[in-house]
Amino acid sequence: MKLKGSFFYTLREDAKDEESKSGNLLVRSGMIKKVGAGIYMYLPLGLKVLENIKKIVKEEMDKAGAQELLMPSLIPSEYYEACGRVELLGSSMFKLDDRFQKHYALGPTHEELFTIAAKNLVKSYKDLPFTIYQMADKFRDEPRPRYGLIRVREFIMKDAYSFDKDEVGLDASYNKMRIAYNNIFDRLGIQYKVVKADTGVMGGSLSEEYQAVTDIGEDVLVLCDKCDYASNLEVAEVISNEEKENTQELKLVETKNYKTIEEVSKYLNIDSKKTVKALLMNVDGELVVFFIRGDREFNETKACKLLGCKEINFASDELIATSNAVPGYTGPINLNAKKVIDREILSMNNFCCGANKEGYHYINANAKDFEYDIVGDISNVIEGDICPKCGGKLYFKKGIEVGNIFKLGTKYSSKLDLTYLDENNTLKPVVMGCYGIGIGRILASIVEQNNDEFGMILPSSIAPYKVCIVIIDTKDDSQVKASEELYQNLTNKGIEVLLDNRDERPGVKFKDMDLIGIPLRITVGKKISDGIVEVKKRCEKDYTEINVNDIEDYIEKNIG
Repeated sequence: MKLKGSFFYTLREDAKDEESKSGNLLVRSGMIKKVGAGIYMYLPLGLKVLENIKKIVKEEMDKAGAQELLMPSLIPSEYYEACGRVELLGSSMFKLDDRFQKHYALGPTHEELFTIAAKNLVKSYKDLPFTIYQMADKFRDEPRPRYGLIRVREFIMKDAYSFDKDEVGLDASYNKMRIAYNNIFDRLGIQYKVVKADTGVMGGSLSEEYQAVTDIGEDVLVLCDKCDYASNLEVAEVISNEEKENTQELKLVETKNYKTIEEVSKYLNIDSKKTVKALLMNVDGELVVFFIRGDREFNETKACKLLGCKEINFASDELIATSNAVPGYTGPINLNAKKVIDREILSMNNFCCGANKEGYHYINANAKDFEYDIVGDISNVIEGDICPKCGGKLYFKKGIEVGNIFKLGTKYSSKLDLTYLDENNTLKPVVMGCYGIGIGRILASIVEQNNDEFGMILPSSIAPYKVCIVIIDTKDDSQVKASEELYQNLTNKGIEVLLDNRDERPGVKFKDMDLIGIPLRITVGKKISDGIVEVKKRCEKDYTEINVNDIEDYIEKNIG
């Protein structure tokens, strides 16, 4: 593409309403433009990058045997209602009615429609397995759109669904997609981790996330310093490392007006790890008191799964009054409310907890001193905890979820009557898998991971153009002619080239090419009379002088 006369612009100043590096650079480079909270247009340069990403995704999906189709964005609500997801998706779903007052939604996800599509084919076990996918818009009413393309209300997702006759078949399809995903993210040049994750509203038995490692990530990744263990914080398992000690005598001690873990620990001169705190919560209208180690955070995701509930809220004063719990002094000993104990507490020795009496706590409490209703892993791991896989130490990184894979099982096929006749002529539900990739998030993640003070450093796999040619003096006929010839020769070879033939100062052109992240810059200046041009890789500071006739070989060796 020749820049003169094209739709191309850049901004010299930072975008005022973009908090992330990627959002700022993509807006400044003229690749995207915000039109509303969490709503962006892709301009020509940005669309070209997006299409390059989609091309890689499509090639690997097709190679894995998946077939592409396209679903509508406007979906009758009845499909979501059939699977009970209108309530689950809640306010995140964009809802509307047509002129006949029929309810619709702008598709936030498409499991239901893919299931309906599969019913057209599947009658017998002979029709299985197969995988179908699309790359289409999704709509979610994010309460706080932020970080450019990372958290938006409209986005492009590649979602695929596999259909098998049993769990063995699902395992094979799942592994095939896992390989395809690894290939995709390797080709895109993303630094990523595959982590275990919560299945959330998608449901199913297993979920793994592909997380781009970056400081601006919204997710906390739990990693091991000795092995390949990787998990999302939501589901990372806490392994207790409590040293055994002799049981001491339970004592009631006065703690005055001290209520918080920090205050009580300081007053009693004990480590917060030797305390247990209570969380008085409302679970479906019932008071439930959760107990976890004092220095840990409550993990609502784990707790909801343990109790089989959708959400957990703080208990009101009225609900607390139905028990003998005393806020700030609540403990598990002689508490007349439903008690859920974190698994770690059972291995703790001689800890401090509330006494259900204003101004008092117990010290030297142990599991033998109280009864409980439910026990489970309901707290977050912290850095330095034991790895559940090898015993190494856990540490945290932040990540952006760019892809996920789920074993859905029969959740949707059972509710939407997607069945098949097996070898014994018995009707059975189809077993499904789900595999998603956020196309826009990939772009944002790559920019977050690849930038400097001058702009983006895009890998050649997705860069809008592999090479840019900058003419130093557009009034010098020899420079213009040589640049045009080089541009045409490279274009004829199938190399994507950008020719900066604008009547701008060289410094402006260099800054723009650095900003938009073109992998290789060729500068045509006065030395072209000797057949010499300057070449500079975007990822390097220095340039090299080479003969213009050697350019193609140089590009082939250095850019590909």
